[in-house]
Amino acid sequence: MELRHLRYFIAVAEELHFSKAAEKLHIAQPPLSQQIQQLEAELGVKLFDRKTKRQVQLTEAGKVFLQEAYQLLEQLKTAVALTQRTGRGETGKLRIGFTSLVIYDLLPLILRKFREQFLAVEIELLELTTSQQEQALRDSLINVGFAHPPLEDDTLSYECIHKETLVVALSSTHSLAQKDYISVRSLLNEPLIMFPRYLAPGLYDRIMSLFHQANFSPNITQEAVQMQTIIGLVSAGMGAAITPSSLQNLQRSGVVYRPILEKAPLIETAIIWQQHRLTPIVENFLKCTQDFMAGNG
Repeated sequence: MELRHLRYFIAVAEELHFSKAAEKLHIAQPPLSQQIQQLEAELGVKLFDRKTKRQVQLTEAGKVFLQEAYQLLEQLKTAVALTQRTGRGETGKLRIGFTSLVIYDLLPLILRKFREQFLAVEIELLELTTSQQEQALRDSLINVGFAHPPLEDDTLSYECIHKETLVVALSSTHSLAQKDYISVRSLLNEPLIMFPRYLAPGLYDRIMSLFHQANFSPNITQEAVQMQTIIGLVSAGMGAAITPSSLQNLQRSGVVYRPILEKAPLIETAIIWQQHRLTPIVENFLKCTQDFMAGNG
């Protein structure tokens, strides 16, 4: 049975007249009659009672088949539409890896823009370190990630989408909190709070470079995995912390942020993906991210 058999059958069933159905289908009447006869032979039942050579009535079997034919064509229409939307990257699932830093600034804004355009795409978010995202991309556990260069895997594609400065986070009661700028040298004897290096080697090394330039080793007295935990410890007066400026969006009472007096390295955020696994959904997300950054750069 072919799709045209269903369309021919429906046309005759709706017109109950072969000549009118043939005119509607823009074909000659004899071939139409032959197609209906082939359909009936394949099904092994009569679909029409022929009152005259051209005018017909549906049999009981024909009435049932008509309803099923309508449903089949509707299902086909739905399947075609879904396939086309999937091919355009308008539906499906997108798995995104991200570091904790981007949740305070970039990621929510980009996700909002993407969802405005592609509401039918299901989004799964996984908080991962940069190295974990690289492995997750290789293992196809995520489709795209927000990470901080440098990357260990030079086969991955990436594009730097944001650069930000480093700032000092202090308790609002700290003596240095009254200053407009903080010199790194003024942190010589201060207890400092940091994250372990394995979480973000690139970011960690950039922060450490500030102390190396100032010719002293930082007095790290506390380590915490989560950025919000670091800021919580700062608020409790457990020490100061050097963080990317986007963390200022994590508004915590009792904490102030001050720019660094010396020239500090910029912290890069990049979107990363695998070029050979570039699906339509990933292409749409990359373009959405690029458009957003171009409009907010």
